[in-house]
Amino acid sequence: MSQAELYDKVVKAFQLRFQHKPQLVVRAPGRVNLIGEHTDYNDGFVMPMAVDRAAWLAVSATEEPWATLRALDMGGDEAIFPVDQIPASVGGWSDYPKAIVWALHERNLKPVGINAVFSSDVPVGAGMSSSAAVEVSFGYAWMKLSDFELELPDLALLAQRAENEYVGVNCGIMDQMISACGRDGHAMLLDTRTLKRGYFPMPEGVAVVVADSLVRRSLANSEYNVRRSQCEQAVSILQEHLPGIKALRDVNPDQLVSLGHMLPDVVLRRARHVVHENARVAQVARALRAGQLETVGKLLVEGHHSLRDDYEVSAPELDALVDAAIEVEGCYGARLTGAGFGGCVIVLVAEDNVSELKSHLTSRYQELFDTQPRVYITHPANGVSEV
Repeated sequence: MSQAELYDKVVKAFQLRFQHKPQLVVRAPGRVNLIGEHTDYNDGFVMPMAVDRAAWLAVSATEEPWATLRALDMGGDEAIFPVDQIPASVGGWSDYPKAIVWALHERNLKPVGINAVFSSDVPVGAGMSSSAAVEVSFGYAWMKLSDFELELPDLALLAQRAENEYVGVNCGIMDQMISACGRDGHAMLLDTRTLKRGYFPMPEGVAVVVADSLVRRSLANSEYNVRRSQCEQAVSILQEHLPGIKALRDVNPDQLVSLGHMLPDVVLRRARHVVHENARVAQVARALRAGQLETVGKLLVEGHHSLRDDYEVSAPELDALVDAAIEVEGCYGARLTGAGFGGCVIVLVAEDNVSELKSHLTSRYQELFDTQPRVYITHPANGVSEV
């Protein structure tokens, strides 16, 4: 379904449900991350790209302090909850807009009641930040309809806090920041400590292809929070000899080599991934600026091997997709994107070889796992906006 069709879908469903036109329509994109995985909650560097797959929200304010929400992708399921107090968590999709209400109250901001219908073509559980797209779209809508204004980076921080403290997933800032502040045609270099952002044009003649393994995982119930705890443990131990460090972002590879014997083996491997992944982000930025796509691709593959071996967040399906991708002529590199444990891989490939890549990935995956991955081309898109 095209983005124009998604717009029409939510508008028509809103009119059918609430018998009037919506006041506004909001879109907030999902993302892929070119490089910098599991570095964001370690105060490190990431390079995400907002994509042309998004959450779409048709919404109007109401005079009553209630939210009535219909999720078209959940069979038209509805949630109704108060916005003048903290709504109770019941699990499921409604916790994400409820989390935004909670975060607004924490900021002493008063959200208005709303009627809303939403739909999304960001795959759920695929590592493309479907939850951040929903959070940012609702946060933006409440901002526009209520009597307050937030800068987009501040909106991203609010949405991150909502997911951390209400939903219970200790994600970093990357997903919400790129959904809020993406730029058409560009990838973002984000310093997750200072929130300084830089933008890099994506090279012409190159496609970013996403292959969805269809293996799904729930971040809240996965090893994600365990990995974060292990990184914090590494910092706590290393601070005995590096008292100035606050996060693994402050540790360089040479320091980790000399002090790594202090860490339990599994904690050392987690730290080694993060420290070297931060270095890879800087290397990819330099290579992109110089147009050195072969170097970029090599670094993507190195990053995948580190995620597989040191951070242990890959899966056989993801490894198979990466291995199959790099067999194709015109493929520069591939790696898993997102938190891992399932989801997607990204492939940097010459546009002329996209058809061959798709065919090879599909046939190899069918041969190994008796099912077909979803393969599609993504384009760098703008962040959240009113349409």
